[in-house]
Order: sequence, then structure tokens, then C-alpha cells
Amino acid sequence: MTGFEIGHATMTLGPILSLALGALAVFGVTTSTVYSLLVVAGVQRFRRRAAAEPAAPASFLPPVSILKPVHGDEPDLEQNLASFFEQDYPEYEILFCARHSDDLGLAAARRVAERFPQVKTCILTCGEPPWPNARTFSLEIMRREALYPILVASDSDVRVGPDYLASVVAPLADPQVGMVTCLYRGVTRHGLWAQLEAMGMSIEMTSGVLVAEMLEGMKFALGPSMVMRQSTVEKIGGYEQVAQYYADDFVLGNWTASKAKETVVLSTYIVEHHILNASFKKSIAHQQGWATSTRFSRPAGHFGEVLTYAVPFGLLGLAVLVSAGHWALGLALLAFTVLDRILLCLLVAGCVVNDGPALGKAWLYPLRDFMGFCFWLRSYFGSRKLRYRGDPYELLPEGRLRKLSE
Repeated sequence: MTGFEIGHATMTLGPILSLALGALAVFGVTTSTVYSLLVVAGVQRFRRRAAAEPAAPASFLPPVSILKPVHGDEPDLEQNLASFFEQDYPEYEILFCARHSDDLGLAAARRVAERFPQVKTCILTCGEPPWPNARTFSLEIMRREALYPILVASDSDVRVGPDYLASVVAPLADPQVGMVTCLYRGVTRHGLWAQLEAMGMSIEMTSGVLVAEMLEGMKFALGPSMVMRQSTVEKIGGYEQVAQYYADDFVLGNWTASKAKETVVLSTYIVEHHILNASFKKSIAHQQGWATSTRFSRPAGHFGEVLTYAVPFGLLGLAVLVSAGHWALGLALLAFTVLDRILLCLLVAGCVVNDGPALGKAWLYPLRDFMGFCFWLRSYFGSRKLRYRGDPYELLPEGRLRKLSE
């Protein structure tokens, strides 16, 4: 009797497993479709807000200090830095900081500053950082030297237009606003893997931010552009308080909302984030590092993120239906998920971030959707170790960092 039961269980396990996997595929396709509809609503909301903004020049134009951490040479670095010297803004300064005076990034900053003598420029060095997150140490050194009460922190791989400062500072006219942050489009002149990483920035990141803002408001920030008052940074204890975290931008925005009790605003201005990782290995490592850090910094949201991917569930449905002899139905389900992602790419690239290359290569985005799922899956089973600016780190609970020796 036992043997019969075992044999019977073996005979029925296949259909039971197929049924479970089929149900999972249908569930995933449903949730990813609902997510796409939420993105559509988020895009419409974003565009309405952008259209309602005044076309006249801003009247709130307080003096601003731009904080630029640099570390070594980068592709197009001088052009990126120069865009911040070309601002149509009455009074601002730019501070640069690197670990050592002979840093190639500082050399590029000096060359650019010589071309714009009318812009106040301050070149600083900070030595080897005593905090795990070296970027935040540079920001704190610059903050202490800044002349003005409004700080604009921006990465060295960001490029903006001449109207950037006037646009991102304007929301601070409301005293309840403590931070302004920006969406960004990924820009690259490199090959396939860099293009896929850029699409992840332009489409996947933007989609998630728009939905999050719509459902619960902005409770985080995006690192390429963070505008804050000195008083807000002081309320949360300075940049030092977020120096233990890999996703310091997320924590800064979260603490602005939760600790400083001030509003975080998502600007309608779109900045360019230039991709530095041209090779397959570096690009994959960078994207996996961010996925793993998100698992630790916001575990509940990261866990639910799996339900936003479409193509993996389409592939699962294809496998299950083909095994049951339903080729046509399986291919139709997969085609639906592929079409869903292509349309999502076209919507976000065309109506929000104005990403021309992504529009022209929207057919690639289903592959990026599948890659995003792979990064998500590996974040639970892969290594906690990563490299940032050449230094090795280990991720700890809550997204904290521990620097490792070489």
C-alpha cells in the first residue's frame, strides 16, 4: 500500500507541479499588467504636473552651492562638469572634492573652471575617508565649506541644461519642502550591455519611482540630483549620519521625510546620467550591486518588486503550456508580456524622460526586463560583496556598508 501511495504520488506530482507553475505564471502576468497600468497613471500624473508649472522664469533664485564629488577620470567628464558652469542662474558656486590633490577628476575640474572664471569655484581634498561611504564624506567636507544655504549635490557623471538650477531650486520656495530630486535618463555611446543598463535607468527606474510617488509620495531621493537646505541636512545630523549606507541617496530622502518632517519633491526636470560601464562584466556587476543593496535597504519593497516583471512570467507560462501541448497559447502569453514591456518602454521613454535611443530600441527592453528579474533573484542568493569606485565592500543588514581590505 505504501509503495502504491509513493508511486501514485510520483504519477500525480507532474500535473500538480504544472498546475502550480501555470497558476504562478498567470498570477505574475496579471500583476505585471496591473503594474503597467499603474505606470500609465503615474506618467499621466507627472505630465499634468509638468504642464501646470509656470512657463515664466522662476522668481525664487537664492544663491546656491553645488557639491561635486569626483574620483578619477571618466568618459566625457569635462563636458559633464562644464554643463554646471553654464547655468542661467544669478549666483552660485561649485565645490569639487577628491581624496588627493593629484586626482584626475580634480585636474579635469580645474581645466573646466579656467574656462569659466566668472563662476566661483572651490577645489578641496579630503584624504582617505574615515566613513564607509566615501561619497558622503566628500559631501560633508564640501558642505562645511559651502557659502550658501541651499546645497545641490550631484554626481560627476551627470549632465544638465542651463535651466537646471532655476528648475530644481524653485520648489524650495515652499518652506515645507526639504528636498528636491530628479528622474534621469541613461545615456551611453557604448555597446549592447551599456545600452541595456541605460534602459534600466530610463525605463525601469523611472517607472518604479512614478508608481511609488503616486501611491505613497516621495519618501526617498535619487543620487544624481539632490537639492537640500543646509538646515535640513543639519536636522538629520549632517551627511555623516548616512555614511554607513550604500544607498545614501535613498536614506537621505527617507530621513528628510521621516526625521526632518519635511516634504520631498520629485522635480519634473530630467537630468542625464552617463553610463561609465562599457564592458559586460562591469555593467552586470554594477547593476547587481544596486539590486543587492535594495534588498537590504528596503526589503519589503524589494521582495514585492518581482511582481512588476512581465517577461519571466511569460516564459514560465510558455514552458508550462508547451509541456501540456498548447504551443499557440504559450506563444500568445509570451507575446503579450513582450508587447507589454515594449509599450511600457515607448511610454516612459517618449512621455517622461525623452530618451531617443530607448525609443529606437524599445524592442530590447523585454530583454532588460528579464535581466532585472535575474538581478532580483540573485540578490537573495549571490554574494553580499561589491566594489564601489574601486574599493571592496560588504553589504550588511539595513543596507549598511563594511569596507573590506584588498
